[in-house]
Amino acid sequence: MKKTLLGLAGLSLLIAQNLYAAPLRVAADAVPHAEILEYVKTLDPKLDLKIVELSGGINANELLASGDVDANYFQHLPYLKDQEKALGKTFDVVASVHIEPLGIYSRKVKSLDALPEGATIAVPNNTTNLSRALWLLQDKGVLRLNASSEAGTTLVTPKDISENPKKIKIVEIESPQLPRSLDDVDAAIINGNYALEAGLSPAKDALGLESAKHNPYANLLVTTPQLAKDPRVIELAKDLTSPQVADFIRKNYNGSVIPVADAAHD
Repeated sequence: MKKTLLGLAGLSLLIAQNLYAAPLRVAADAVPHAEILEYVKTLDPKLDLKIVELSGGINANELLASGDVDANYFQHLPYLKDQEKALGKTFDVVASVHIEPLGIYSRKVKSLDALPEGATIAVPNNTTNLSRALWLLQDKGVLRLNASSEAGTTLVTPKDISENPKKIKIVEIESPQLPRSLDDVDAAIINGNYALEAGLSPAKDALGLESAKHNPYANLLVTTPQLAKDPRVIELAKDLTSPQVADFIRKNYNGSVIPVADAAHD
């Protein structure tokens, strides 16, 4: 009996060693996600991470569904739910890590009050972030929507604009292209990661910034149901939600990226 138990224990150890022997492939946006993962590699050297940086419109959820990566770290829950419907797939959220407040930026005006009549504002063209941008414009008093929502989670479109005193024109653009649109529009609403990649500081440069408090758009570590209990995934989730990673985020992004733990007490 003892030999059997020892044999089972040895087999379990061997399986665990084999699991950790394979790199954990994680698709991530370059900033801040891949940077945070690079820090995790120094924090937890025994966890072999292979970071796959996203570029050129690659869909990280398609990569995950096809088995080309084991997890991804780049998206918030409303976007994930929209992707699950579009792809006909179900994914698992294993960690909620940080908030990237959506911001309104301009190279033509210094304040939202200075937006001229008929101003053009570029917004993300995907369903969830377009809605998020419109709720931000309402929160900052630029326009009014004819929908009600707690924390702005109800999906809206420009058709839901009920009051538009400055006759603002909404232009939908692919999210990665929004920073480049700043020379062509009066203002643009840009996701935090793309703002950082473009050299913008959301905490300093945004004319209006989304509140982190009760924000439903925390960036997530996502995997498949089959890998949700994989020891490597569990280890990475633990690392990403650790006090050390929260400190790294605070020190390196100066309020442009906010740990989830801080957002709860904003």
